[in-house]
Amino acid sequence: SALALNQTQHCKQLEGLVVSQVQLCRSNLELMQTIIQAAREVIKTCRKTFSDMRWNCSSIELAPNYLLDLERGTRESAFVYALSAAAISHTIARACTTGDLPGCSCGPIPGETPGPGYRWGGCADNLNYGLIMGSKFSDAPMKMKKSGSQANKLMHLHNSEVGRQVLKASLEMKCKCHGVSGSCSIKTCWKGLQELRDIALDLKTKYLSATKVVHRPMGTRKYLVPKDIDIRPVKETELIYLQSSPDFCMKNEKVGSHGTQDR
Repeated sequence: SALALNQTQHCKQLEGLVVSQVQLCRSNLELMQTIIQAAREVIKTCRKTFSDMRWNCSSIELAPNYLLDLERGTRESAFVYALSAAAISHTIARACTTGDLPGCSCGPIPGETPGPGYRWGGCADNLNYGLIMGSKFSDAPMKMKKSGSQANKLMHLHNSEVGRQVLKASLEMKCKCHGVSGSCSIKTCWKGLQELRDIALDLKTKYLSATKVVHRPMGTRKYLVPKDIDIRPVKETELIYLQSSPDFCMKNEKVGSHGTQDR
């Protein structure tokens, strides 16, 4: 919405926030515009990434009141949680670089030397700050005692962390040329994140190979383990889901499926 977030009482007007997110909003008011921007980017990027698939991410626009395709622990919800966590941290890291957030600035200069003809300079994306603040916000609902099943919470926390891992892996060296008449004798370099669309494509690959899990007792606690191959633990790099997806060939508004006609 076009809500002006310039006073702490506005935090209560944001739909779908849990108590700890409202508190984070009040103590970091300037951060909320960045998080709202990230939410818009998630909707746009998710729909674009799945434009060639039967499920095309359209029900994400109904957040926080999801339909069954995203409310149950499906592989679609796995992708959305992973992308959302990555997007929030990505947007915050970039906002530090552009000077839009007073609480942070450029990322640190790397310790290693960049090589002959290269020098560190520019303004690196502040990935560390983005990860800290982003995870505080996006993981808050799963850390509440009364919200949803334990299995769903564990699944969402795992998939959000996978999204942040893909974001971390996207940090790369970016350079600008300097020199007489474009000779590029010196390159000034910094560490920058790839675009969110590239991160979404990596997560789509993980979505296509996601692992179905069950919530099973192991010792004194219950863990999520792969359903068919539970001799191994869940890998930190894979997306996981608890329930099979609905049939998106058939039109069913309850599960967010428009069917395949007129598309």
